Amino acid sequence: MPDMMSQDEIDKLLKGVSSGSVDVSTLDMNNEYEKLKLYDFKRPDKFSKDQLRAIQMIHESFARQVTTVLSTLIRSMVSAEVASVEHLAYEEFVNYMVQPTVIGMIEMHPFSGSMLLELNPNLAFAIIDRLLGGRGTFTGVVRELTDIEKTVIERVIMRILELLEDSWSTVVDVRFRFESMESNPFFVQICSPNDMVLVVIMHLRIADVEGMFSLCFPYFLIEPIMDKLSSQQWFASTSHKQDEEVQGFLHSSIRQVKMPLAMELGHTILSLNEVYALEPGDVIRLDETKDSDIDVRVGNQIRFKARPGTVNGHMAVELTKIVSEDGIEIIQDQKREGDVKHA
Repeated sequence: MPDMMSQDEIDKLLKGVSSGSVDVSTLDMNNEYEKLKLYDFKRPDKFSKDQLRAIQMIHESFARQVTTVLSTLIRSMVSAEVASVEHLAYEEFVNYMVQPTVIGMIEMHPFSGSMLLELNPNLAFAIIDRLLGGRGTFTGVVRELTDIEKTVIERVIMRILELLEDSWSTVVDVRFRFESMESNPFFVQICSPNDMVLVVIMHLRIADVEGMFSLCFPYFLIEPIMDKLSSQQWFASTSHKQDEEVQGFLHSSIRQVKMPLAMELGHTILSLNEVYALEPGDVIRLDETKDSDIDVRVGNQIRFKARPGTVNGHMAVELTKIVSEDGIEIIQDQKREGDVKHA
């Protein structure tokens, strides 16, 4: 605890200052000033550095997905990267936007409120030109979108929102729903002008056209999930999600692998001379009877036992038992749908 001045010391100091015996200018106040921290009440710090880092990592993943999906969608070279993550007053963000521009109002379920998705007009016109059969160029003339152009951009925005959902799913389960589209930023009021918002600015390049693509989240909208916004949780969730995705990919890939399926009616041993002497109509005696179950091989392994027969004039078998990996036969008491296999 710092030293405290007694009342006598305070009185003597005030008396010295009033009489001129103490020079105030000689007092060293630097140490006191170093303890002070400037704070702007118009732009309060509502996000920690770790939270901003987590938000940036979420949208870096989003930018990579946009690069891949948008390139396929419009069939042109696309690159997207996060330019900055900032928190500022909503009024500042509105003044930052050009007019007219392309603004999508987006509902963020299950939270009550809306966020904004803003796309620079040059990027919007380049996307529209590419999707309607052009080369993806921008003439330089900025104007409001027609109804047809709005429909085209709306479909692109909805596809982008799917990617945004996937990126945010590493932290929290949210659903983004397109609500409406505006061109004048001053007509869009998702919060009061002095409210703090989180703005993610991305640099987007489509062929030779480049511009900014922004996402604006009001603070009150993401306040309920602030405790989940940490880089450590993002890394943990991403690792778990990647494991699940790899597992699902392997399962789906293995299911598409084709395996040879063969039914063996029986076995016998013939000499080479007997094989050479075989003619059409000859009968080969096997070691199985007509009522015996036959082996069903998957690859080189016997996996089932079956009973031969016919279905609708086609040769077929009815599975009767499952053979485990150690060769133990598991009897199936009930016949399941799909047990009849055509040869």
